[in-house]
Amino acid sequence: MQRLAVYCGANAGQDPAYAASTILLGKAMAARGVDLVYGGGRLGLMGIIADTVLVEGGRVHGVIPEMLRDLEVAHTGVTELHIVQNMHERKAKMTDLTDAFVALPGGVGTMDELFEAWSWNALGYHNKPFAILNIGGYWDSLIDFLDKMSEQGFVSAERRKHLIVSDNIDDCLDRLAAACNSETGSFTW
Repeated sequence: MQRLAVYCGANAGQDPAYAASTILLGKAMAARGVDLVYGGGRLGLMGIIADTVLVEGGRVHGVIPEMLRDLEVAHTGVTELHIVQNMHERKAKMTDLTDAFVALPGGVGTMDELFEAWSWNALGYHNKPFAILNIGGYWDSLIDFLDKMSEQGFVSAERRKHLIVSDNIDDCLDRLAAACNSETGSFTW
């Protein structure tokens, strides 16, 4: 795994554990030589992960829609900043740039990105692993709901298992890396 797309909030949230864990993730990524691919913003958890990876000597690839750049929320200090027309192009570009995906605490946009990565995988548009880093139990209710979807037959048990869930940064990174084929970057089940 050479590049990891991190989906997270443009806010830092109420619990200081979210920012603290985001910093630890950024440090762990840089220590492993894993580049960050993210939404290109400078605010909230997005800015924290980018700043941390940069300070630790890592590379950061931001992807931001022109409208958000124009609102002055773009992080101008990243290694590479891709300006795209809209959110659809942003998600497609991030998918092209990354080997795997992880969702940290965030809002509707974070959920949209995670579910689109999962949907595109299910439809065969990519074969890359995806995970939730469940900081402080933030995703517990969603995880329970996903289990209910599977129990009710709307998501197969096999498809449900594709979503990696961990509350430990090293475990999450290890499991994502193990799911990536080092030669092709493809997801292996």
